[in-house]
Amino acid sequence: MFVDLSGIAFKYSGTDKYVLKDFNLSVAKGEIVSVVGLSGSGKSTVLRLIAGLEVQTAGIITINNRIVADQNSFVPPEKRKIGMVFQDYALFPHCTVYSNIAFGISDMSRKERDARVDRLLTLINMNECRDRYPYQLSGGQQQRVAVARALAPNPYLLLMDEPFSNIDSELKQRMRLEIRSILKAEAVTCIFVTHDKSDLEDMSDRTITITPV
Repeated sequence: MFVDLSGIAFKYSGTDKYVLKDFNLSVAKGEIVSVVGLSGSGKSTVLRLIAGLEVQTAGIITINNRIVADQNSFVPPEKRKIGMVFQDYALFPHCTVYSNIAFGISDMSRKERDARVDRLLTLINMNECRDRYPYQLSGGQQQRVAVARALAPNPYLLLMDEPFSNIDSELKQRMRLEIRSILKAEAVTCIFVTHDKSDLEDMSDRTITITPV
């Protein structure tokens, strides 16, 4: 399996209550998997563990046949080649929309970089906003830029936490279908958390339900 979580346990420092216990998840290369569950069941924690933003109490996380976290080793987030879109967007406030999207592809030539950013701006329907700053954008627009920035470096694993929650329904459906098309065409594996049934129907190949410990 391309992504494998085996025997994962996690609890926050200073508490005895586990968020996850003996949790297992396997995802094939190129698969798009949605994660659903009640509030507090650990959905977002799973993404943060895979990304390397949290460290599990027990268990092994493997990505692309490489152990990235176990009791003896830990690969930092920036070395996991993972694209991430979380609810807080985390855009760089001092950078334009263009610069935010281009941030992770500085090694490309200017021509290649411009073409990649232009393609993604078209995808998110924001060509006219390329020179604006995050504070000049609505919440939904910031979210769309965050998705584009995560896709820009062609990651082989994309993690998304409620990626379409602030986007209007008409654009949301188009983005879901187009993002799925891009992920499939480029063989990008994707794991995303959602509570929207339409996200499951339009995007995912398979759904995992997490139950509280």
